[in-house]
Order: sequence, then C-alpha cells, then structure tokens
Amino acid sequence: MIIIGAAGRDFHNFNTYYRNNKAYQVVAFTAAQIPDIEGRVYPHELAGELYPNGIPIFAEEKLPDLIKEFNVDECVFAYSDLNYTDVMRVSAIVNAAGADFKLLGPRHTMLKSNKPVISVCAVRTGTGKSQTSRKIIELLMEHHLKVIVIRHPMPYGDLVAQRVQRFATVDDLKKHECTIEEMEEYEPHIERGNIVYAGVDYADILEAAENDPDGCDVIIWDGGNNDFSFYQSNLSITVLDPHRPGHELNYYPGEVSLRNTDVAIINKIDSADSTSIQMVENNVRTVNSDAVLIKAKSPITVEQPDIIEGKRVLVVEDGPTLTHGEMALGAGTVAAERLNAKELVDPRPYTVGSLTETFATYQHLGNVLPAMGYGKQQLEDLEKTINQTDCDAVIIGTPIDLSRVIKINKPNTRIHYELDEEGSPNLNDILEEFIKSNKLK
Repeated sequence: MIIIGAAGRDFHNFNTYYRNNKAYQVVAFTAAQIPDIEGRVYPHELAGELYPNGIPIFAEEKLPDLIKEFNVDECVFAYSDLNYTDVMRVSAIVNAAGADFKLLGPRHTMLKSNKPVISVCAVRTGTGKSQTSRKIIELLMEHHLKVIVIRHPMPYGDLVAQRVQRFATVDDLKKHECTIEEMEEYEPHIERGNIVYAGVDYADILEAAENDPDGCDVIIWDGGNNDFSFYQSNLSITVLDPHRPGHELNYYPGEVSLRNTDVAIINKIDSADSTSIQMVENNVRTVNSDAVLIKAKSPITVEQPDIIEGKRVLVVEDGPTLTHGEMALGAGTVAAERLNAKELVDPRPYTVGSLTETFATYQHLGNVLPAMGYGKQQLEDLEKTINQTDCDAVIIGTPIDLSRVIKINKPNTRIHYELDEEGSPNLNDILEEFIKSNKLK
C-alpha cells in the first residue's frame, strides 16, 4: 500500500483503517499541496507495532517509481480540494504503474464520540467555513454550553510532539510553533475563549476533548479544505461559495459533504451575482433535496478605514484560499474596492524566495499576496516581500493579526468578516432543535 496525501487525511486514514491491520503493509506516504513536508518519516510511535521503523514520506512526483520499487498493489488517495480531473489524473498515474486506485469513505474513517458533534465542512477552501463555525459556537455559548473545537489536521512539524495538541491561549500557538495557516484557524476561536484541539491521532484527540479539564458539552468539527468529517455527526453543516458556482459538484470530496449534509449554507450572497447564487442553489437541490438551505451574507468590517481610502494598498489574503482554493481575491480585496482604494499594488515585482515560487505555481494570482507561512523561511520571505513593496498601506485580510508574527514597516489595518444569515430558517433555529434533540438543556 501507498497512501497519497498531504499531512492530514492520509495520516487519519492510516490510523483508523491500516495501523493495526495485518492484511495490509503501508510502505510509504506521498505528500503534495503543502511545501516541505516530504522527506520525513511517519514515526513508529504513531505508526504502531507493525511499523518499528516508521513509514517514509516521499514527494508525490515519485509515485510511479515508488509503485514499481515497492511492488505496490494498491494506492489510497487521501487529500482534498481537488477537481475531479486532477483526482482521476492521479488514478491514471497509479493504474499506469500497475496498481489499483482507492478512495476510503466515511464508514471506515469516521469515529464515534460520546458527546454530540456538529460538523462544519465546505465544498471548497475559502467558502467562509471558519466564520460559520464561530457563529455556531457563539450561539451555543448563549445557551451556557461548553464547546470544544476539533480542527482538521495541519501537522507540518514534529509529528510525535503533535500527536495531541490543545490550544487554550495565544501563547499556546507559540509553544506549538504554529504556522500562519494554523494560527489563522486556531486564534479566532481562542480569542473567544474556546479550547481548540488538533494534531495527528484523532482518536486520542477525541478522547482528550471529551474529557477536557474545562468540561465539554458539544464538539465542533471545524473542517479543513473541503474534506468530510473525521467524526460521526449529530448535525452536519456544509458551506458553499457562489463566487465559484459549479465547484460544489466538481471537487473532491466537497460533493461528498454536500450530499451528506443536513444544512447547506450559501455564503457571500452580498458580494456574488444573482445568477451564480441561483446556480449554486439549484445544484444543492439537485443532489440533496432534503438539506435545509440557508443563505448568508459575509459582512466586512475594517479596523482603520482611513488607511485604505485613496491609498495605494497591498492586499494580503488568506494563503490556502488563494492557492489551492483557486480564488483570485478575498475579503481584503473586497474591502479595498468598497473603500475606494486608489490602487491595488501588484506584489509580484517585489516577491522573494518562496513567494516568487508561489506566484509561478499559481498562475491565477493577480494583485494580491497570499499569506504563506508554513515555516520560518516562508515567514521571512513574507515579511521581506511586504516591506519592500512600493505601497502606502497594507490590508491584512487574513483571520489573524499578521503584525503580531511579522514586522510590517507600513501603515496596516485588519479586515474582519462574520456570518449574517438572511431570513428563516437560520442557525439559531437549527441549533435550538439540536439542543432539544440531544437533551442539552
């Protein structure tokens, strides 16, 4: 067996289905999407007694040679946010090298909790899933419920040390040496007083969350990319983006989440055109007519609007949303347009190192800078790129205070965005029923 992944779903599939399964021998993982995660070893402490030397992790480009070298029978595809053409291209590579191609589904990979679980998933990266999670948590807290967040994995460092991670304060982000991507997901929850768990072994993580010393009434699965939940859900919610109409039926495994969801939220209706919104709604009705449909706005607030109006601005947006999420803009760009910025400065003439490589890889990127920060070098490249860009001000469209982790030598302001549902039914109605049916009151 080879498991084809990106340091997330691949490890989970191994842990839940293959780790103690003597019918299979996993000879390698391959890695894609995330920079610099190949060349490591999935350690024996996590791999279990069948793997005393651990399991090597190679770049996905080596997949055909690995299949032949290890005489591989089967390859399992285990990462997300890919269009169907790209998924089947990997299948063709695997089949051409002589092996079978496999996708594991929920039955063999979802774990059961002894607490009620709400899963928040999405059909693409960058739909507004995180702001949806935050809104759900705020509504549950109004009912005096203790909410624990379990976040989709992003283990890019020491895998043994990252087996189970608990984040209760901003200092914990530094303690666990979090990347910008991790901080973007954890920090907004921590600021609201919620405990966040993440890591590598999601059975151990679930047990820790269920028995958290601060208590636990409800678990929120805060999904990543467009993956489906690692846990069986009592209520499943999937967020859709009318800025990318049609993607909900063309990306893996986002369509899986959509077909299984209890609630479908079409977000960003305040900045998308009516034709696109209608197309997304029609597609929801086609594949999941039983889902409760909610439409929502994504209102934007700016900490210091005067920094933007009439200025030449550099817009820094959430990295994954722009890169493998394939968006050309984000909340920072919308704010710049609404506040009449004089110009969106093109960052490409000023990029260095890994940021230059990012623009070469993702050709759709324009006058926005993705906040890439998967390691120390990328953070340094990001800081240098921002500081040498010829602009009047910087718009920070990421979910974290970027100026806390890098030094920005120009006036800068943060953008905030929340979820605002239109009409009824809304999340409050849905959660009232969830609380009642799970006897949480």
